Amino acid sequence: MRIAFVRPSMGQQRSSDALQPLIFSIIKALTPAEVEIEFHDGLLRPIPLDLTVDALALSVDSFSAKAAYALADGYRSRGVPVIMGGFHPSLLPEEAAEHADAVVIGEAEDTWAPLLGDLAQGRLQPRYRSTNTAELTLIGDDTAFDAADYPPLGLVQFSRGCRYACDFCSIHAFYGSGVRTKPVAVVIEEVRRRPEKVLFFVDDNLFTDLIRARELFTALRGLDKRWVCQISMDAAADPDLLNLMREAGCIMVLIGFESLDEHNLTQMGKGPNLKRSGYTEVLATIAAAGLMVYGTFVIGYDSDTANTGTDLVDFATRNGFAIANFNPLMPMPGTRLFGRLAAQNRLRHDRWWLADDFRYGDAMFTPAQMSAEDLKVTCRRARFQFYSLASITGRLLHRANSRPGHLGIYLMGNVVSRREIHAKQGRQLGLNPAGAS
Repeated sequence: MRIAFVRPSMGQQRSSDALQPLIFSIIKALTPAEVEIEFHDGLLRPIPLDLTVDALALSVDSFSAKAAYALADGYRSRGVPVIMGGFHPSLLPEEAAEHADAVVIGEAEDTWAPLLGDLAQGRLQPRYRSTNTAELTLIGDDTAFDAADYPPLGLVQFSRGCRYACDFCSIHAFYGSGVRTKPVAVVIEEVRRRPEKVLFFVDDNLFTDLIRARELFTALRGLDKRWVCQISMDAAADPDLLNLMREAGCIMVLIGFESLDEHNLTQMGKGPNLKRSGYTEVLATIAAAGLMVYGTFVIGYDSDTANTGTDLVDFATRNGFAIANFNPLMPMPGTRLFGRLAAQNRLRHDRWWLADDFRYGDAMFTPAQMSAEDLKVTCRRARFQFYSLASITGRLLHRANSRPGHLGIYLMGNVVSRREIHAKQGRQLGLNPAGAS
């Protein structure tokens, strides 16, 4: 039995910021040796439309859903069974089922083996639902892909889930309210195996368990690895914790600042941000620890105006952020935000991910204090301004960005981000690499 496992792309172009597909290594480790499996990453090269396989399996997010459905329909028309999993099919299984013979809802650890058994016997079931409670002890098999195809950044996961539930985030919709962590010994073994010198912890918040996190950082010391992670505002305010992270190899922290407006933070449920009197103290603590900052912002909540993007860029530039995202507020399926905007009749499309006239960077809804066009323009202007050559050069002077060992990461991150925001802005969704839609 031979299966093609695919990560589809949202459009035609290769993505220079594509990270290693962690799901490929998980699936590879879960697949018995007698089952042949080939992996195809649409972010790197076109997905062949004529693979000779017994099944096609797709890991789908909302931005790639349209392209994934077109690819699936083509294979099903030739009698090839199609399996779909990932965030989007898990949150919209009925929609995905229109293009798939089987939909995996949730994680792979407790669904992939029974699915393979049913596939081998020709009795594939329409749904495979994970309990999302499997112990996180699996070490992925990275022979599933060629690391040379990706930036030299190794991916590691310590936990799944998040202890917070922001209005716009789909993490709770996918994982539920529980949070699980890997045994520290398993994570350290993964880190030791990784050939890359720089790692990225893909956890949505590395501090789901503060005790285990401190144990992890202590174990990471002396491994000669540098790493980046995402943390919450409460963790960022702890100087002892940040110093321990730096000693363990941390060079940059990703923080969801999201907004400078308290009304917006309240509306989005960003509790940790509201507990601080302001961001100044937190940023001073991070700077004292010598860590770079990767800040994320969303624009489009009810207090935002057409000037919000400029204000956020000024804030990020003034504080020397190494990297920053300025995203239009995105109502993703399954989130409280999506349900609220739908009930208020503010969505511009019932399903923006399938709309023929939707382009990357477009507003997905009507904001309260600006037009949809204003939202698109202010986000685009913020992105282009922050990643202008003058801005990149100016922010380089910030002491954390110019530290020995940080400069290369800073430059690579800014060059790749600049290239991708220009390449993706206005890109149409759903064009498969061969030109079908």
